Amino acid sequence: MAKHMVNLDALIRREDFEAAAPDVLTQPSGLMANLGVAELGPDSFMYNVLRKPDFQRETANWTPDKVAALVRSFLEGDLIPAVILWRSPKSGNIFTIDGAHRLSALIAWVHDDYGDKHRSLRFFDGVIPTEQLKAAEATRKLVQESVGSFNELKLALQNADTTPKEKLRLARNLSAFALQLQWVNGEAEKAESSFFRINQQATPIDPTELDMIKARRKPNALAARAFIRAGTGHKYWSSFDDSVQLEIESHAKEVYDLIFRPTLDLSIRSTDLPVAGQGYSADSLKMVFELVNFVNKLRPEMWRSEASARKRVIPSQGAITALADDLDGAATIEFMRATKKAAMKIAGNSPASLGLHPAVYFYSATGRFQPAAFLAAVAFTQELVERRRLNKYTDLRCTFEDFLVKYKHFLNQIVQAYGSLQRSVPAILEMYRILLDALADELSEEAIILRMQKNSNPRLPVKIITDEDRKHGRNFSSETKNAIVLKSTLESSPRCNICGARLHLRAMTIDHKVRKEDGGTGDPGNGHMTHPYCNSGYKESGHSFPSSVNSPHAEHA
Repeated sequence: MAKHMVNLDALIRREDFEAAAPDVLTQPSGLMANLGVAELGPDSFMYNVLRKPDFQRETANWTPDKVAALVRSFLEGDLIPAVILWRSPKSGNIFTIDGAHRLSALIAWVHDDYGDKHRSLRFFDGVIPTEQLKAAEATRKLVQESVGSFNELKLALQNADTTPKEKLRLARNLSAFALQLQWVNGEAEKAESSFFRINQQATPIDPTELDMIKARRKPNALAARAFIRAGTGHKYWSSFDDSVQLEIESHAKEVYDLIFRPTLDLSIRSTDLPVAGQGYSADSLKMVFELVNFVNKLRPEMWRSEASARKRVIPSQGAITALADDLDGAATIEFMRATKKAAMKIAGNSPASLGLHPAVYFYSATGRFQPAAFLAAVAFTQELVERRRLNKYTDLRCTFEDFLVKYKHFLNQIVQAYGSLQRSVPAILEMYRILLDALADELSEEAIILRMQKNSNPRLPVKIITDEDRKHGRNFSSETKNAIVLKSTLESSPRCNICGARLHLRAMTIDHKVRKEDGGTGDPGNGHMTHPYCNSGYKESGHSFPSSVNSPHAEHA
C-alpha cells in the first residue's frame, strides 16, 4: 500500500477573504443546513462558489485509506462532523472554515480526481510528482473496491434490475444522505479568527505552518511556497506583475529540480538521490521555509512580528527591523535568488558547485533523509565561503568525507539527542568544524572523536557503535536493505580526479587532464571526472592537488 499522502489541494479553489465582486452583495435571508454530494459536481452552483482561505494549509494530509474510509462512511450514513462555512458578503463565495479535507475527499470521489486528473493537472501545470500519482491510484483502487465510483452509483438507480444489490443500496443512500452544515456569521475578520480557533482544536496546525500562514504576504513565506511546488499549484504571488510572477516561477522550478530531483522512492536502489529528500513529504515545507530564512539571515523575531514596520530590541542582538509584507514581489525574488545561490553551492553543475554527494551528507546509514543535515551542510558551505576556507576543505575533502561515511551513525546520534530540523543544525555544524580543523592538525580518528566528545557548546553526543549495540532480527528490514544498498554503492562510487572524494553524477564535470591552452585535445583519454568547483575555483586558484588523490599530480595539469 502506498504510504504517500493524497493531494486534494486542487479541488477547492483558494481566495482572499476580502476579495470583492463587482456588485455589492447583501446577506442572505437564510442559508442551507445540508449539502448533498450532487452539489459537489463540476457544474453545480454550490461547487463553483466554494472556496477555501488563501492562507489555508495544503489539503494533502490524508492517506489513501482515510480518503476511502470517508467516502464509505458517508455512504453508510455514519456520523461525519459538520462542515463549517462562511459566506463572504463582498464576493458571495462560500469559504470552508473547517472540513476542507472532508469536502475535498467527497469532491475527489465525484470528480474522480485524487490529485491526478483534470482539475489537478490544470492546478499543478501538468507537473504531478510520482508520489502523488501513486497515492492517487492507490486511493482510486481502494474506493473502487469499497463502494465503486460515483458515476457507477449515479447510474445504478437507472438500471436497478441489473445492478448488484450492494451497489443499489449505496446508490439509494447517496440519493438521501447529506453533509450537515454550520455557518459563521460576520465579516472577514470574524471568519479568519474562527478559522484559527477551530483549526487549533481537534488537529492543531503545525507551528511552522501557522507561522507561514500568518506571514503569508511576507517574502520568506512566498518564496518557500513557490519552491516547494516548483512554482505550480496555488499561486500565492498572483497579485504581482506578470513579469515578476514568471521570474518567481522560473527560480522555483530551477531550485526544485536542483534539490528534489530525482524522485525519492521508498526503497533505495542507488546513490542517485535528491539532495533535499522528498519534495512531497510532511517535513519538506518546514525545511524549505527554514532554508529560506537561514540563507537570508532572518530571525523569527523579524517575521513573526504583528507590526511589520515596527522595530524591536532583543537583548544582546540590538534593534531588529520586522520583515515587511512584499507588495510587488521584489523582496521575494531577492530571497529566492539568495536561496538558489546557496542550493547551487552544494548541488548541480555550476562552476561554484561543490557537488556534495547526498548519500555522504544528507542521508543516514539506513537511507533516511535528514533535513537537519541538509540545513547544516548549507550552513557549512556558506561558512567555508565566508571564511575563505574552500580550498582548505578541498585539500582535505576526501579524508573528511571518508570519516563521515565511516561514522555515519554520529549524525543519527546528534539528531536523536537534539531533534529534527534547526534544533540539530548547530551540533552537526560544530561536528563539521571540529572534523575539518582536526584533519588540518593531522589528528588520528581516535583523537578526532575524543575532541568531538569533549566539545561542550554545543555538546556532541557521539560514540562508536559496537557489535553489542547492533541488534537485528532474522529477516532484513527495509532500513537494513537500504543500508546494504547505500554501503555497497558508496564503496563503488566514482571519485573526483582532483580531490579524490566521491562524485555525485548529477553534480560533476569533465576536466581536461592536459589543458586546451597547453595543447590538450578532446580525446577521451585526456578527460576525467571532477567536482565542478575542483575543476574551476580550486584548480584555477593555483593550489597543488591534494595528496589523497591516487593519480599523479602531473595528470591534472
